[in-house]
Amino acid sequence: MKWGILGTSFISGVMADAINGDQGSELYAVAGRSEKNLAAFAEQHGVDTTYSDYDALLADSNVDVVYIALPNHLHHEYIIKAAEKGKAILCEKSLSVDMEKTEAALQAVEKYQVFFAEGLMYLHHPLITALLDALNTGEIGELRSIHASYIASIAQFVNPEGKGALYNLGCYPLSLVHLVVKTLLGEDVLANSDMQAIGRRGGDGNLCEANLMMRFGDQQTAMVHTAEDHGLKHQFTILGSKGCITLDSNPWLPSAQNRFTVEVYETSKREVIVDAEGDAFFYQVRNVRRAIEHGKVALESPFATWEDSRQIMQLLTEWEAAAN
Repeated sequence: MKWGILGTSFISGVMADAINGDQGSELYAVAGRSEKNLAAFAEQHGVDTTYSDYDALLADSNVDVVYIALPNHLHHEYIIKAAEKGKAILCEKSLSVDMEKTEAALQAVEKYQVFFAEGLMYLHHPLITALLDALNTGEIGELRSIHASYIASIAQFVNPEGKGALYNLGCYPLSLVHLVVKTLLGEDVLANSDMQAIGRRGGDGNLCEANLMMRFGDQQTAMVHTAEDHGLKHQFTILGSKGCITLDSNPWLPSAQNRFTVEVYETSKREVIVDAEGDAFFYQVRNVRRAIEHGKVALESPFATWEDSRQIMQLLTEWEAAAN
């Protein structure tokens, strides 16, 4: 399967390595607007076909699947263009920066019935399957609360039009909250959640740090935090009526070996070690390729479906509005 990449950013390079590491995939083409960066990227990752125009790559009939690695505010435009060309699409998270653009993108992939997935790559890793297995045993009882945080010092690297920490980092803990709640309480619980939030703005005017308190279901809450101008630190704990699960290794950058702890209050504690063949990008490329080969237009849970991406974007935009 021949892949084309739009953009030559850091994440493009990570994905290029993952594509080159998949036996059923070929990194066929890359497009970038800087001739210098494009040439360096092509040489580093062994790409023979290069374009200085994104539309030209989309017009190449040899490209089977397009990976969109452009800034968040451009995602919807190139999702629509790729769908019109009949390309399978993997788009870097977040899907967009508002619901109008999100709906336009999803309407295009539905209209043209092309494969589409949002690049929440960590969901593809065996760590997430193991976590859901532990939740489904009922060992920690009924869900009570989730505490989540993800911070990283990336403010100096991001495009200001990408709208800050929520869409670059907050999408990780919020999407995992979405998956856990969906798994334990059903699809529609978060649609009726109450939100309160506070935020801090950076020099570009965007939210560089934000805290969210959610209440949903009969008696459940979640606290979510993100920041883009300090540290690299993760936190994710699921608190139940009988016990809790704490993700000890970073769930959003899972690697070859990962750990979480299952604790029954005042009774027992055990560590679960999850070994894997590679990182999350490795699994994402393989799963996307297999889905396309089987004629599917979307992934299946626990990977992000079209409706999952819509719901996560709705939660992100509501968080942004509440933090203003």
